Formats: sequence, C-alpha cells, structure tokens
Amino acid sequence: MLICVNKTGRIALTIVHNAKNGGCRFVYLRETPAKHTFAGGGAMRPHSELCMYCSWVSVDAPLTQSFFTYLCLALVNGSILLYRRQRLQVSWYWYLFLGFIDVQGNYLVNKAFQYSSLTSVALLDCWTIPWVIILTWIFLGTRYSIWQFFGAALCVAGLGLVLLSDAGVGGEGGSRPLLGDTLVIAGTLCIAMSNVGEEFCVKKKDRVELMSMLGLFGLLVSVCEISIVELKSLESIEWSTKIVLAFVGFALSNFLFYTLVPFLLKISGATMFNLSALTSDMWAVVIRIFFYRQKVDWLYYLSFAVVAIGIIIYSNTEKDPIPSPSPEYGNPSAQYQVLNGESTESRNAIPGS
Repeated sequence: MLICVNKTGRIALTIVHNAKNGGCRFVYLRETPAKHTFAGGGAMRPHSELCMYCSWVSVDAPLTQSFFTYLCLALVNGSILLYRRQRLQVSWYWYLFLGFIDVQGNYLVNKAFQYSSLTSVALLDCWTIPWVIILTWIFLGTRYSIWQFFGAALCVAGLGLVLLSDAGVGGEGGSRPLLGDTLVIAGTLCIAMSNVGEEFCVKKKDRVELMSMLGLFGLLVSVCEISIVELKSLESIEWSTKIVLAFVGFALSNFLFYTLVPFLLKISGATMFNLSALTSDMWAVVIRIFFYRQKVDWLYYLSFAVVAIGIIIYSNTEKDPIPSPSPEYGNPSAQYQVLNGESTESRNAIPGS
C-alpha cells in the first residue's frame, strides 16, 4: 500500500494492492495534492538482495538479469499499446536513448555486486539523489531551497563515509570494493538520467507507451550487449534450481518495481522518489548480518544516520507549489462572496432570456 499525505497529514491518495488478482485499486480523496510520498522501499526493491545472491553463488550475468525484466515490460505493456493502435507521442529515438542509459545503469550497479558488499552498493545508490537534483534543475526547471541542498549534501557526506570504510575492508566487503563503489556511482548517473526522462514522460505523455518502449529498446540493447560481453559468463554458469529461481525472482520483482515507478514519479517527482527508496538500505544491513554472516563496519551505521538526517531535512523543507484544485471538482473548502453589484435575479436568470 502506498499512502500520500499533505502537510496536514490528511490522506490525499491511496493505492491499495489487491491480493486476489495482483492488481492495484486507486482511491482518490478530494483533498489538496500530496506534499510528501512515503513508499516501502524495502518491499519495493528486493531485486538488490537478489543481485547480491546471484553474485554470492558465482553468477556474473547482470545483463541477462535485466533482459528478462525488459522482456516482461515489453510483452505486458506492448500488448496494451498494440491494442490501442495509437501513434507514439514521443519520437522513437528518445526511447532508444532512454532504454540505452537504463540498461547501462542497471548493468553497472548489478556488476558492482561482484566487487563490493550489499551494504555499500545500497548506500552508494544514494548518489542518484544529487544527480537527479542537478538534472531536474537543468532540464525540468525544478527549483530547490537552500535547506534542500543542505539535506542532499548530508546524504552525499554519508556516502563519503562508505568509501572511507570500504578503503580498509578485507574480503568480507567484496573482492575489489573501491572498483565496485566506482561502478555504483557511474551507474547512479545513468539511473538518474533515466528517472528524470521517465518523470517527464509520465507527467506529459503516456505511461503505458513509456513502459512498452523502455522494455522494447531495453530488450534490444541488452541482447546486443549480451552477445558482446556476457556469452562466456553464461556458458560458465552451473545452472541449478536456486539460480533459476533467483533469475525468475529478480525479473518479477524488477518488473513490479518498474511498473510502480511511473506512478511514484508522477505523484512525487524523481528526487522525492529516490529519497523514499532509501528505506531499503536498512534492510541491506540486516540481510548482510543475518543472511550472509558478514560483519558490518561501524562507519556504515554512522553513514546511514547521516543520510537519514539529510532525508529528513530535505523532506521537511520541501517547498513545491501546490497545484490548484481541478475546476471539475471545485474546492469544497473555499469561501465565496457575493459581489455588491450582483443581484439574486441576475444570478438566477437564464442567459439569453
């Protein structure tokens, strides 16, 4: 369930998951539009843990992992788009660019699990936030307050503590942690570009078209890169039931994640979406301790605390303008006043009589 509330704490929009058919039911309440979005990042992003599990069982196939996600997106959303028989609202080459950078972002971040720890990848994924702020400022015209910049800066400072910790870890933190951290940071730039492009498309264009074209071109780019980069890795995999289930679980969870992203971007924007997704990082620490039996450096806890403070400062000082209520529904809380020169007869008179 995703609940959006305004500054007074009153529910503005609720998305309720239907357990029977796996769908979503949207319940709109006629309040002012949402000011903040709270999402269960731990429930939305289990694919991070599945990526780590694949690397843990010596599976080095990040492009193949993403391939099945794009296949699901193309089949489901593409079928809806074909049924509509409508022309594309955005030129195909923009979707090609969006699909290309999305594949690169997924590849770099998933590849980082081969070299760094789950906790480092999860925390360094916060680098998406400053990238998104810069890109939305330049391309979407979004303006931020000085306190929002300060909150984002604290998040980046927390990430610096992760780099400091990884510089001195042993084998438990990954084979080459600094290389893994660098791959994550490069991947977050691509993901930020993808998020900003998706935010523009879902707010101005069609969501189904976006997901179908992203799936189609992401699928094509993945096939090309798999044939160049990943064939030997696939041949060396000793397939088992656990590995197959990990691939299936990753594809399904990532498909669900991609399906929910457009709704969240339309409601809250790319920056607040990435801030909300950081709630999954605490689960990363828990999984690393209890599932992989790895030790967590004390700097990780300090880093997470700094990042959490930065998120709180950012969200509490957000000053996005609240749009006016739709004329279709009116504003039930507005107070109206009769003008002095207007009479009851003129208000009740039929035009043209």
